[in-house]
Amino acid sequence: MTKIERTGLTRRALLARTAAAGTLCVTGAGFIAAPDAAWAMEVSVISEHQMATLLQLARDIYPHDRVADQYYAVAMKGYDSEDRRALVEEGVAALDAAAQKAGHPDYLSMGWEEDRVNILLQQEDSAFFQTVRGGLVTGLYNQKDVWPIFGYEGESFSKGGYIERGFDDIDWL
Repeated sequence: MTKIERTGLTRRALLARTAAAGTLCVTGAGFIAAPDAAWAMEVSVISEHQMATLLQLARDIYPHDRVADQYYAVAMKGYDSEDRRALVEEGVAALDAAAQKAGHPDYLSMGWEEDRVNILLQQEDSAFFQTVRGGLVTGLYNQKDVWPIFGYEGESFSKGGYIERGFDDIDWL
């Protein structure tokens, strides 16, 4: 029996692309939405490409598979400002240039994490990288919604302290 392979656009793909195009027309420019989750953000000062690069950069600096992109987006939202515009433009341009030198169209197009990490190792002494890395420490890990993912229950003084509450009950370590 011969298997027939269909090429071209399926009905499901057509509907998905139509919905995406309609959403783009309604929202306009400066809008980033997650393709696999229910969150979105608008950018007003930097470009969508620059914000998407920042999100990928944040994931590459502090990779946590269990942490959703929306938390990284919250941590990166502060870079969409006039006082950080030049830093972001120069930093993203440097990342894209390094990716192009490695044979990729830009940093976002690099499919393998190992390739992106090699680019970051070259950039780690730059002011851009150090600023983003330092800002992520507080921007990402100070979000109370992220704490349960890591097993952190918050401050313990008001609840009697850690000794009385099972300081060694972390199951993911």
